[in-house]
Order: sequence, then C-alpha cells, then structure tokens
Amino acid sequence: MAITASSAAPATLASVTLEVADPGAARSFYSAFGVDGYIRLRSSDAPSTGFRGFTLALTVSGPATVDGFVAAAADAGATVLKPATKSLWGYGGVVRAPDGTIWKIATSAKKDTGPANRDIDEVVLLLGVEDVKATKQFYVGRGLTVAKSFGGKYAEFATGGSGPVKLALYKHRALAKDLGVTPDGTGSHRIVIGSTGDSFIDPDGFAWEAVQS
Repeated sequence: MAITASSAAPATLASVTLEVADPGAARSFYSAFGVDGYIRLRSSDAPSTGFRGFTLALTVSGPATVDGFVAAAADAGATVLKPATKSLWGYGGVVRAPDGTIWKIATSAKKDTGPANRDIDEVVLLLGVEDVKATKQFYVGRGLTVAKSFGGKYAEFATGGSGPVKLALYKHRALAKDLGVTPDGTGSHRIVIGSTGDSFIDPDGFAWEAVQS
C-alpha cells in the first residue's frame, strides 16, 4: 500500500546523485568544474532525450567568478548554452555538462567588488514542474518547509541543515526557456534526490531515495 503524506516520515534533501554513463569521466569533469563536493555520481544507461526537467544553479559573489566557473566548465568539455551576460537581475550563464546535466552560474551583483574566486555561496536544485502550487503542497505533505513562494511561479524550501543543496520549484516551460533549451524531453530525469525520510516519486517523476543518516 502506498505511503500517504500523513504517515510518511518527514523528508528533507540530503544529497543529489546524477546518473551518468561514465562515472569516471563525470568525476573528472566535476572536479575541474569545482562542484564535485555538492553531488554524487552513479552509473546508469537509462534512456533520456532532450530536457531532463531540472537544473543545478550556483550562486557566486560576482561577474568575474561567474566567468571563471563558465570557463572552467567549457575547458573541461561542457557546452555553453548561454554565454555569461548582464540582465535585469544580475549576471549569469548556462552550461551543459558532458553527461547532459545543465548548470546555471549566476550572481545578483552587476559589478565585481573583489577578485574572482572559486567560492560557491549557494547551490540550488531547481525542478521544472507542471504545477508549482500542487507540487509545493505535495512536498509540504512530505514534511518540507516552504521558505519562499511566489504564487504558481516559484517555490523554495528550507534546507533544514541536512545537506549542501537547496530545493526549489519552477514552471517546467519557464525553466527550459531560462536555460535556453526546448522544454521537450523523454525518458529518465537522470537524477536521484537523497531523502532523510522515505523513498518516493514526486508528481513530476523525480525520484527520492532514502539515505542512511
């Protein structure tokens, strides 16, 4: 019998595992990119085409640091989907790792106040979902606490101190547009979210897997 929200153990995001065809090559890439401490890797040949429905977003201190991360990713084999550029909200760029995972690197600062560095202020796992309000309520039912919410457009959850990555929700099509890709995709999301509670599948097919405390 399926576990209902009221009986399920509360869950918070404890880890992010990317499913890749070649863990060794992916490990080398993420080490060069500078984000290997935020993710885990697992071998998988599950079919997946097009947009996988999520991105991992890095928040850093300034434009020069954004440029450094984008350059490091490109040098290690990533495809630049959107070159780093200024916008109304700040400065940022988007890259796709050789394994297909899309990463966004951004800052709210429009000017540098210091030299470039390799520090990451925040990592957010942004899930593209069909119905932000419904999925938000699903996660609240699983025990997550909403930290920010903007109607049916965006929702962000408190970390609870359980892991280095924050969880947020965004409209699927809007996320794809922001990343510079088409919204269509089929097959596996190629990501497994580590849960401090029970294992479950969310309304958009993202898998959560119970992890050892």
